[in-house]
Amino acid sequence: MHPYTYYGIMRQSKDKKVLRLKMVLSAKEKGIKPTARLFNTTPKTVRKWLRRYNESGYGGLNDQSKAPKNPASFITLKQKKEAIQLKKKHPSWGARRIKEIYNLSMSDKAIRKIWKQEGLIKKRKKKHVKKQNLRKIKAKWRAFEQIDFDTKYLDDIPEYYIQMKKLKLPKIQYTARDVSSGLLFLGYADEISINYASLFLAMVLKHLKKYNVNLEGTRIQTDNGSEFIGSWQAKKDSLFTRIAEATIGVSHHTIPPGAHTWQSDVETVHALMEDEFYEIEKFRSKKNFLTKATAYNLWFNIARKNSYKESQTPLQIIKKQDNNINPNVACWFPVLLNELFFLYFHDITQKGYDVVPLP
Repeated sequence: MHPYTYYGIMRQSKDKKVLRLKMVLSAKEKGIKPTARLFNTTPKTVRKWLRRYNESGYGGLNDQSKAPKNPASFITLKQKKEAIQLKKKHPSWGARRIKEIYNLSMSDKAIRKIWKQEGLIKKRKKKHVKKQNLRKIKAKWRAFEQIDFDTKYLDDIPEYYIQMKKLKLPKIQYTARDVSSGLLFLGYADEISINYASLFLAMVLKHLKKYNVNLEGTRIQTDNGSEFIGSWQAKKDSLFTRIAEATIGVSHHTIPPGAHTWQSDVETVHALMEDEFYEIEKFRSKKNFLTKATAYNLWFNIARKNSYKESQTPLQIIKKQDNNINPNVACWFPVLLNELFFLYFHDITQKGYDVVPLP
């Protein structure tokens, strides 16, 4: 039997018409079935190309579109304009995200085709190192089994930088995210500080306890930044660690130096917020900034579907895992940590205490 099939050769052929022409000439000379055996294909295929050659000559040997001649539905001019406008508004967003957020009736493929025709799709650089896929493992974790904490400088976002300088908006974002559900907690400050990080952690833990979250066995994971571990020469646990482990069942773990992929869940949020929040929102004041940050945080926790978690929202995942947790756990309101810390510090100095109380 011939070791190569007709379709196998076709997939690698640069000019498919040449082989098809040889098939047609063979069919005219030797017949349909002998040619089918010779080219290791079916008589039906031989008849198809012989018929097309007889009808249209050499040009009939080209591939023909398989799209339906009378499709049941088609893209209207209005839909096309909407897809183009949304891509220009959110240049870094993908078709699936825009389709879900704006509830478009077109398929992902149709949206990408429109963008490609308009030259709106940019080729991404290939990554040399692939991230390890841990989704299946993390999906088995219970809600709040591990919460990742991190900080992000906001002054490297061009669209936000001018507004930050003009309105004196926060320079640092303090982020916490539950790995299992993806639930998000935001805080802001003007600088990186172990006091602000510790205050943020205390607020998150109190919030979780308030809404019946079982913190037994919960891991707080951070990198080795000074806001989490204090001085690398310190002989005692940092304030951040002490606050974490003051709650029964909670422990603080740091990632190995340089192992940034261990914080991928919280780093992903930073990238998403650049696309979905900082690059597109316009702020009128610091109060307006907090209002919009609160709206985003609520939307992220309650309404935003995560395609990597079976298109479920963080709140939906938590409800499936533990009905005892109050749904209000998703209602987190970002705060300005430096201003809040000053209020507590001012209060304790007036009363003579020498330690910062938990909020």
